[in-house]
This record gives sequence, C-alpha cells and structure tokens, in this order.
Amino acid sequence: MSNNVARRGFLIGGAALLAAGCTSNEPAAAPSSAAASNPAPAPSGNDQPGTKVVIGFSAPAADHGWIAAIAKNAEAAAKQFSDVEFKPVEPTNDINQQISAVESLISAKVNALVILPNDGQQLNQVALEATAAGIPVINLDRIFPDKLAYRTWIGGDNYGMGVAAGHYIGKQLKDKGVANPVIVEIQGIATLPLTQDRSKGFADALKSYGFSVTAKQDAKFTVETGNSVAASLLQAHKKIDALWNHDDDQGVGVLAAIKEAGRSEFLMVGGAGSLNAMKEIQSGTSVLKATVTYSPTMASSAIKLARLIAQGKGMSDLVENQVPQSITLASETITKENVEKYLPLGFES
Repeated sequence: MSNNVARRGFLIGGAALLAAGCTSNEPAAAPSSAAASNPAPAPSGNDQPGTKVVIGFSAPAADHGWIAAIAKNAEAAAKQFSDVEFKPVEPTNDINQQISAVESLISAKVNALVILPNDGQQLNQVALEATAAGIPVINLDRIFPDKLAYRTWIGGDNYGMGVAAGHYIGKQLKDKGVANPVIVEIQGIATLPLTQDRSKGFADALKSYGFSVTAKQDAKFTVETGNSVAASLLQAHKKIDALWNHDDDQGVGVLAAIKEAGRSEFLMVGGAGSLNAMKEIQSGTSVLKATVTYSPTMASSAIKLARLIAQGKGMSDLVENQVPQSITLASETITKENVEKYLPLGFES
C-alpha cells in the first residue's frame, strides 16, 4: 500500500463510552428479549430526530480492506438518522484531488466535515479553511498537526496496539519458559509516526518481560510486500519464537509465506482485526493466535459525533455540554477465547 493509504486507528474500547453517549459504533443493536415485545421503540435522548444537518465525508480510495470498511461504516451510520444528509466526495489517494474535494464541501456549506486525510500534514491547510468558514471538522484517524484545524479528533491507539501485542507475546513466551526468544516484527511503513508508535509500544511492553525485538522490517501495508518480507525473514531466521505483524491486510501475504515455508514453530499476532484474521484465530490450527484491534468502526462514531456537534449537542453520558476535543480508542486483544464477540466487527481484507 502506498504512503497515501497508510494509517490507522481503533474503536472497540471506546465503543462503550460512545454507546453510552448515544453515539454507538454498532450499525444496529441486537434487540434484547425484553425489547422484542416492542419491536419499534421510539428513539430517546440524542437519538431523537433534531435539526437537519448535512455531513460531508472525505477519505482515501478504498483499495485496502480497512479503508474500504471506513467508508462503509460511515455511510451505514449516517443512514440511521432521518436528520442526517450524508454527502461523500470521491475517494482518492491523490493529495491535490482530496484537497479539491474538501474545498467543494466547504463551498457547499455542509454543517460538518468528517475527514480521514491521506496525509494530515498536507491537508492541514484545507481543514483550517473549513474551520474558518464555520464548519466543524471531525478529524478521523490520521491527525492534523494543527489543533485549530479540527473540532474533534477520533482515532485508534497505535502505541496501545504495540503494547497489547507485546504483552500477549511476552506472557505467552514467559509461561512457556522461553529464554532469549527470537522475536520478529513486520511493520507497515517504517517512516510513518503511527508505525513508530506501534513499534515503540511493542518494544516497551516486551522490555517488561526482559525481551526485545530480534529483527524488524516494513511491508508497506500490502499483501505482496507482506509476502516477500515474511519470506525473507523466515529464510534469515531458521527458528522464530514469535512474530508480530502490524496489519491484518498485509498479513494475508505474511500467512501465505509462512504456509509456503511450512513453518509452525512460532506464534503470530496480527493487527487491526480483519475478518479473515479472526477466522484464522478461530480455527485453532494457525500460527496466528491473536490480533490487536484498530477497528474501522471508528468511522461510524465519527459520523455520530459530527451529527451531535452540528446540532450543538453533547454526549449524554457525560456531564459536559460539548463533545470532547479528542477520543482515543483502546486496542483490545482478540484470541480464540473471545473471537466470537468480535466477528461482527471484522472487515474483509
């Protein structure tokens, strides 16, 4: 995947907070047995129809499972509300085209803008323009460097992903009594701050067990590069104890290389929470034993936050009258023991 498609962020840990605030990330809540007798309850609180608002939406091209799920989640969330008009622009990986698309939404005088920028630095100026025009910007995932450029940021915890992966691997190896383990790390794009945050969290967590990363290499968030990088690392290390792959989309290629090499002596942890990764974990026959979440359901919450902000509402479970300025979502660890409850949130790689 190109630099423009790199990313990322994750919701599930924040879902409880958002759900409580009537900004749930779930596309549709399953009715309880008690609710079944009343199949169409009237909405309450913040879910009650309010002032009609137009929400503009801009994101990179959906040439990656996680990014494709971002767009689907945003659209699905908007459809839940009769008072929301969803106005997406053509997704693109071209910086100038995304800037032009956002400018068209500013000219259309939308009530709020949800933007997942290809590059926060390069789209910072157009976000400032939207804010200056009185349009609140909800910055999704890749952050704008200037806090004046957005009203609210929501995204995942990249450092927390690394910590979650490091603790899972550290505990597994400690419990097995492994000393001086060979731990391999396959990153997304090494130059990105988000990747560096993930690697730092991983290293910090491993250090608490007395472990460190033996070798790491980046795989550009693509299946093809994931495959070639994994093949190279497997060839270089005849015995591996654990492998953390930052991204489940590129993990398709990583797993293919592992199967091709006939290697199974180590445990693997993924990243993001794709459906195929969850099914691998569920099977119990794969080296992939866990994945740490960075869910595209954050886009659903971004739309719901945009609606509340545009309507001048706060989150009903908080004392404050306004939506918070930033929401960092927790990274959870999916294993065979809990995978069932996460399957509905998985995205297609």
